[in-house]
Amino acid sequence: MTEERKTEIKIFTIADYEEEEIWLREQHKQGWKLVNTVLPVFYHFVKCEPEDVVYRLDYKNSKEDSAYMQMFQDYGWEYFNECMGWLYFRKPAADMDSDMEGEIFSDDESRIELLNQVIKTRLLPLLTIFFLCLLPQCVNITARFTDSGLSFVLFIIFSVLLLLYLWLFIHCGRKMTNLRRKYKK
Repeated sequence: MTEERKTEIKIFTIADYEEEEIWLREQHKQGWKLVNTVLPVFYHFVKCEPEDVVYRLDYKNSKEDSAYMQMFQDYGWEYFNECMGWLYFRKPAADMDSDMEGEIFSDDESRIELLNQVIKTRLLPLLTIFFLCLLPQCVNITARFTDSGLSFVLFIIFSVLLLLYLWLFIHCGRKMTNLRRKYKK
């Protein structure tokens, strides 16, 4: 008998990791256990017994050593996936005696450090690409805009990319600012 599987398509930005954790918990409560992610949008699940399982994400842009992973294991967290620097952990809610046991960060300084790492290694490179590549190309194509079909197609493509990038920066910037405020309280 083969196990039942499903793939969900869902978009989370680098600033939406808390929403992703909540969504994964809800999926597990409905009987779907996450086994793998292929970012930016594919989540692979296997059918399981419905259970309240807490999912947590940590961001490390480098390979972690065995001591780091052992620390999570010692606290009962199962490490099961890594995707683009995000490490995925889970733990049954029934194994937790307090709300604090449902957290992988012991303090708000650690949460702010996570945000700083994401900004430094994900958001800043996107800003660099935007200002050095995409924006100059948009200006160049707009300045040369002619009646040729290729120019029009390129103009549309770069305009859409420009709007997507602007939305991404505004969304992530706003969310990360709100998260910083939340953790600084």
